[in-house]
Amino acid sequence: MNENRTALVTGGARGIGVEISRQLAERGLRVLVAARQLEAAEEACRTIGPGALPLALDVSSAKSVTEAVREAGELTGGGVDVLVNNAGVSLDGELRPPYVDEEVLRATLDVNLVGAWRVAEAVVPGMVRAGYGRVVNLTSSYGSLALMDSGRHPAYRVSKTALNAFTRMLAGELSGTGVLVNAADPGWTRSGMGGPSAPRGPEEGADTPVWLATLPDGDDTTGGLFAGREPLPW
Repeated sequence: MNENRTALVTGGARGIGVEISRQLAERGLRVLVAARQLEAAEEACRTIGPGALPLALDVSSAKSVTEAVREAGELTGGGVDVLVNNAGVSLDGELRPPYVDEEVLRATLDVNLVGAWRVAEAVVPGMVRAGYGRVVNLTSSYGSLALMDSGRHPAYRVSKTALNAFTRMLAGELSGTGVLVNAADPGWTRSGMGGPSAPRGPEEGADTPVWLATLPDGDDTTGGLFAGREPLPW
């Protein structure tokens, strides 16, 4: 049935995002590979192959989100069945609490939290009408309150903690609709954000998000935080 499903992957043109897009396409989904620059999305689609469609989308712009979702409908002739909120930034320097760089905090929240929220607002109502949907928010163990033990990367951590809360709220709101909402921690993965010394390759980092994005009909896994396909504490 996957060949009839459409997935939208934000930040899909590089790193974990392009690998998530590739694995979803391999599973038979039509994948909208979204990036701020259309050229980057087009290049990623050339590497992924059939089933991948490029889409210009800047999650920090409400106008861009609206236009991209409208274009997605025109490209596919339908709605979005699977949303992977992968787009994210880590802008922290060496500053730690109680000190704050308000510009960095606002910019981080605007992409990592509000950006994911914007895209979900645009596509989730269609999922509810269809009675099927999968929403996967890419997060980090750095955002887990249970595992938090330092003030390193404070804006990034707070943004992911807030994204985790949004995941829980959205999952609760959509309970019983056929739309499952979960958060995935890909782990420290070699990418533009993770850097070249990270121990995991993109294939391993993409595994849990792809698993959650393709949960089968009848599965009721929702409102969870997972790493390595296993639950993590919030």
